Amino acid sequence: MGVLIAVVISIGGLVEIVPLYAQRSVVEPSPGVTPYPPLALEGRDVYVREGCYNCHSQMVRPLPAETERYGHYSLAGETVYDHPFQFGSKRTGPDLARVGGRYTDEWHRVHLIAPRDVVPESNMPGFPWLEERQLDAATVQKKMRALRALGAPYSDEDIAAAPDALAGRTEMDALIAYLQGLKFRGAPVEQTAHKAAAAQAGASTRGQP
Repeated sequence: MGVLIAVVISIGGLVEIVPLYAQRSVVEPSPGVTPYPPLALEGRDVYVREGCYNCHSQMVRPLPAETERYGHYSLAGETVYDHPFQFGSKRTGPDLARVGGRYTDEWHRVHLIAPRDVVPESNMPGFPWLEERQLDAATVQKKMRALRALGAPYSDEDIAAAPDALAGRTEMDALIAYLQGLKFRGAPVEQTAHKAAAAQAGASTRGQP
């Protein structure tokens, strides 16, 4: 019975997943989406290391309650250069997929050091040590080369300049750079299509009891 269950689940998973690789919107980056610059790339590693994904998702679902609060729903093309992606489903804190640009760098700095200084009801722990740790630029080029092998279009010039971009920067700087880059990065046509679909759905319900 256990073997049969495993077979059924495997077939079901393949039927759902394999066809996605033929969809351009899933395997190709949305227009304007580029790989993370070195500072944000390091910040993403800090984000993962500190377990931020345990309390914050990065996936806005196509539901009115979510899009009204967080912004445009998440698109697969936004995350083609994320290895691994940070979609998640746990929301002790708010979704962060659209947090970039909503607050200043200084707000993020204070929030990460002493969260309740800016959000009194927050139960988030502080991360003051990030302000004291200097970034180690020794491995960033290896990371970028590995990501290039996975499809991220880093040029030789990008990789050569990466250590200079990290000089004198702290882990706090890097994490803030990563958070500020979490914005909607989809194609305008997809936004238009979303609005058109929403308008059509609204029109279809008019006049109904």
